[in-house]
Amino acid sequence: MKIITWNCNGALRKKFENLTDFNADIHIIQECENPAETKHKEYNEWAENYLWIGDTKNKGIGIFAKKNIELKRLNWSDNYKDHKVKHFLPCSVNGDFDLLAVWNHSNKSPTFGYIGQLWKYLQVNKPNLNKSLIIGDFNSNKIWDKWDRWWNHSDVVTELNEIGIESLYHKYWKEEQGTETRPTFFLHRKLEKPYHIDYVFGSKEFIDALKEMEFGKISDWLKVSDHLPIICEFETEKK
Repeated sequence: MKIITWNCNGALRKKFENLTDFNADIHIIQECENPAETKHKEYNEWAENYLWIGDTKNKGIGIFAKKNIELKRLNWSDNYKDHKVKHFLPCSVNGDFDLLAVWNHSNKSPTFGYIGQLWKYLQVNKPNLNKSLIIGDFNSNKIWDKWDRWWNHSDVVTELNEIGIESLYHKYWKEEQGTETRPTFFLHRKLEKPYHIDYVFGSKEFIDALKEMEFGKISDWLKVSDHLPIICEFETEKK
């Protein structure tokens, strides 16, 4: 199974064809428009099997799968102490594993923006995370940890590790958090401003099954977005 995560930087209807050569089974796309509210025929056809959430019809997060894959949205809570966090889209894939699509948002929070949103989400939903993938744009990196916070990037990584969920990038490339040599994002699409803020976390099943991880070529993808796609290929069980 091949899975891609990509922040398309808006207007996916004009960009989805850039993904077709990968022939992925599942795409997790941040900042994409709602297929149900666009009149773009080709985008609608490409997005025939999907789940989507967002604040506006023009910008949300979507999970797009091949038509033979069953996506079932899961009713996990996005409320933490009466505060709604965003954006998190959990689903079951073929009834076999759970996938949590992530686009961490500032959510107008003065203290719990971005990685703080995921920290809050985990406090409510960690019991749900068993055979799971957590994938998307975290808008976060260890380099921005603040010493007096307990919801830092490093704290979230630690909490996930405690339940057996680890970053596939750091396992595959044998690098430490905060020292990544392969960026996923270029601020204002400038080569001199690279950051690693997109991630794929998985339980042991996915760590063991990961065959290959690659990134879209900078020269190709900065023409269409400020993020690079991450492509993961997993061994599937033979039946």
